[in-house]
Amino acid sequence: MQNSSSLLIALLCAFSATASAQYRAVSEQTVGGFVNPESVGCDARGKVLYVGNFGAPKLDPAAKDGVGYISKVGLDGKILEKQFLPAPGGEKLHKPKGIWIRGDRLWVTDIDVVWVFDLKTKKGRKFALPGVVFANDPAVMDGALYISDNRSDKVVKVEPADFLNMKGEPKLTEMFSAKGVNPNGVYPGPHGMLLMVGFVAPDKPRGVYLLGVSGQVKEISAPIGRLDGVYPLPDGSLLLTDWNTGSLFRWTDNGEMRKLADGFKGPADFCVMAQPGGLTVFVPDLVQSQLRIVQLRK
Repeated sequence: MQNSSSLLIALLCAFSATASAQYRAVSEQTVGGFVNPESVGCDARGKVLYVGNFGAPKLDPAAKDGVGYISKVGLDGKILEKQFLPAPGGEKLHKPKGIWIRGDRLWVTDIDVVWVFDLKTKKGRKFALPGVVFANDPAVMDGALYISDNRSDKVVKVEPADFLNMKGEPKLTEMFSAKGVNPNGVYPGPHGMLLMVGFVAPDKPRGVYLLGVSGQVKEISAPIGRLDGVYPLPDGSLLLTDWNTGSLFRWTDNGEMRKLADGFKGPADFCVMAQPGGLTVFVPDLVQSQLRIVQLRK
């Protein structure tokens, strides 16, 4: 277990941004055909995307209406299979939110449960999350699945992460609650820690945080806004989406925030894929039912 001092030292070493890696947006493409998309998962091996849709014209992220689905999408934004998941005859999804992909597994949160699916067979298994009321973003790290709940202000851990074919039920652990984080986006961070960004209300900004292996929370930025997605860049800076400014931007540990794309109404949980010469960022706009494809170069 690391104490606060060692956590801070690890943080400063891991998040020392370099001035040499100044990413800039060189092109943008906006595509439609989605219904309130909240998340995008990048499958680099399969060279496709998976986009979670709420599926109803009325934006009600907590409604258990059974109309949610996940689309399989090409890297150009073309929808390859509108309702890839759930499979025909399978149990319905309601409001699929965060998506995480590793190998042939896809995890997705859905209000108070989390699903794991096999991307080849479409077989799925649901796991209920007692005490969670608004499961938001999942991330797999060291064989465990971490899930944020911004309305209950907590993060829970499911072990093992891949419970699709296991006998019995996985183990559920509450990592923290009521810390004033209101975690939305999560992503593996340095030294076994979990990156988190917070989301509450326009007049209650939240920032960037780290969750330690024993549940300790460290704030690493000043309050910024209503942050949704987070992704660490190779130089130690972060890509973030913010509903307050309607933007995708780059944050560095010295507090610099450089806007890369704006004009979003609801910039939600994005994913990033490495491309020759740079990165491609796929940002869903939940409110405008669009997917924005942003090319970044140094």
